Amino acid sequence: MTENRIIDCFIPFAGVSQAVNMAEQLLACPLVCSVDFLVIGEVNRDWERELPGCGFYSVDSLVSTATMRTIATASSSRYTLLGLSDAEVEIGYKAIERFVRIAEDTFAGMLYSDHYRMVGGKRSKFPVIDYQTGSLRDEFDFGSLVLFRTTALKESALRMSGDYAAAGFYDLRLKLSQRYAIEHISEYLYTDCETDSRTSGERIYDYCRLDNVETQRELEQACTSHLKDIGAYLSYDMFTPECDKVVYYETTDAAWDVECTVIIPVLNRERTIGDAISSVLGQQTDFRFNLIVVDNHSTDSTSQVIDSFDDDRVIHIIPEREDLGIGGCWNLAAFDDRCGRFIVGLDSDDLFATPNALQAMVDKFMEGSNAMAGPAMVVGTYKVVNADLEEIAPGIIDHHEWTPENGRNNLLRVNGIGGPRAFYTPVYRELVLPNTSYGEDYGMALMISRNYTIERVWEVMSLSRRWDDNTDADLDIEHENANNLYKDRLRTWEIKARIAQNTGLLTTNENFL
Repeated sequence: MTENRIIDCFIPFAGVSQAVNMAEQLLACPLVCSVDFLVIGEVNRDWERELPGCGFYSVDSLVSTATMRTIATASSSRYTLLGLSDAEVEIGYKAIERFVRIAEDTFAGMLYSDHYRMVGGKRSKFPVIDYQTGSLRDEFDFGSLVLFRTTALKESALRMSGDYAAAGFYDLRLKLSQRYAIEHISEYLYTDCETDSRTSGERIYDYCRLDNVETQRELEQACTSHLKDIGAYLSYDMFTPECDKVVYYETTDAAWDVECTVIIPVLNRERTIGDAISSVLGQQTDFRFNLIVVDNHSTDSTSQVIDSFDDDRVIHIIPEREDLGIGGCWNLAAFDDRCGRFIVGLDSDDLFATPNALQAMVDKFMEGSNAMAGPAMVVGTYKVVNADLEEIAPGIIDHHEWTPENGRNNLLRVNGIGGPRAFYTPVYRELVLPNTSYGEDYGMALMISRNYTIERVWEVMSLSRRWDDNTDADLDIEHENANNLYKDRLRTWEIKARIAQNTGLLTTNENFL
């Protein structure tokens, strides 16, 4: 690697002080050729006196298609450094050189790195995760700085699929990933300031926000275009009713002791399990149902609370195994001989919002002129509440981003499908939930959506408690990364399966068996 100036830099402008600091750091690097600032709105020409040698581009958005094309057109050096955030950034010693060295060695199209984060005057490590085929989440965290090989940037920009106000960068990196490697540098190359101080439990609802609908539509369109490009797109019209409908009369009613079973996996929830069970037993239905509570070796008084219910419908299972996650507990109940024709899940923190929830969920399975065929999965709507069952932000979560026409494709972009979740038991038993305690239901929804219909109930069916004991309430970065990495892996596997199915290598789920 020579000392030629081979990097053009494009940095969001957040004020003169921030810009001067970034310019001084970047121009001190012998590899940097130019530094240009991206300004939302009009450029003040007085800034040029304070930032000699720097350029300015007036842009409509930092993430629009127009901005990405402007950068791709303007860059003329071998590499292009792009700032993804207007946060204050302290570049590490020889960090730019390290970016370029790895770019030269790997010939990657885009690179990003681990970094430090300054919060309250304290510097902490902030690792990010590897990029993979299933990294389709639009909120995938690349950090504040990414480096492009300029030829890859320009070629990918030419293939961008739309004219987006908010999905430009997302569209660009998807197009780039189709032909070039996206490399994660597992080294801490800079420090940035925290720009989103919300907990993980608050951030997970971003894609459900009603004020974010237009942005979500753009992101869905870009993701759908990408799935078509790589051969993983599932057309709504490509499935005949015989393929994407479950024929219920294949299993006679006489084979099932009950029509519906509610499954609650639980571990140390003495404060909430009683409310959950009471809400199940209070359901009003025109069919027989039961409740299987899988108590995964609780060490508090959870077992005693379960046993306090003197009702034959309550089945209390304590597994003989001690290696079960939430998914494994689900499987234990679903394969129990007492399980009904349909399964409805309920978290041990939650409770049904209405005594008609089970009836509504089962009715959705059986909806139709002859009630002989229906979906393999039904998903309800829930309301977020606090420990006292008072509604809190974001309120009702109905996953309005789901559509019958494109839901199975958009599910690869978003990080969840909603709840409560219900399944046709024979299909559940065919696929089996992953034995994990995070993402297991999402993984099942991906598999089901490949070949079967998923229907939704838009009325509130359950209340979802948000409190300190939730598994995703406020995760540290290592646990949040592990969760995101696993969900990306689930998406990777599903994309591979869909590509195989579309090319004729895989025709039905039976090929897995």
